[in-house]
Amino acid sequence: QVQLVESGGGLVQPGGSLRLSCAASGSIFSMYVMGWHRQAPGKQRELVASITSGGSTNYADSVKDRFTISRDNVKNTVYLQMNSLKPEDTAVYYCNAVHRQFGTTSWGQGTQVTVSS
Repeated sequence: QVQLVESGGGLVQPGGSLRLSCAASGSIFSMYVMGWHRQAPGKQRELVASITSGGSTNYADSVKDRFTISRDNVKNTVYLQMNSLKPEDTAVYYCNAVHRQFGTTSWGQGTQVTVSS
C-alpha cells in the first residue's frame, strides 16, 4: 500500500497562487493514477484533478485553466499548481492514489487551503 504525505497548503489572498505537493512511498509510483480531491465545510469531497503515469490529465470544470496537476515519476511526487485562487477554493485538499491494476485507493492526511483577504 502506498503512503501519501501532502504539503504546501496555507492562507493566500484571492488571486494568489499556491503549489501543493504529495510525496508517495512504499510502492511503485508509476502503477498509480494520482489525484487531488478537496472537501469544503459542509460539502462532499470532490475530485479536483487527476493524472496517469503517462501524463494524461483530467480537471474539474471549476478549476480548468487555473490549476495544473503534474507528477515527477523519479521523485515519486505529484503536484497541484493553483493560480488565480478564489474564496470558493477554500477546502482541505487530499492527495489520493488509485492502483491502475487492482483499483486499491490510498489517501493522504489532507492539507488546508484558505483563500481569504
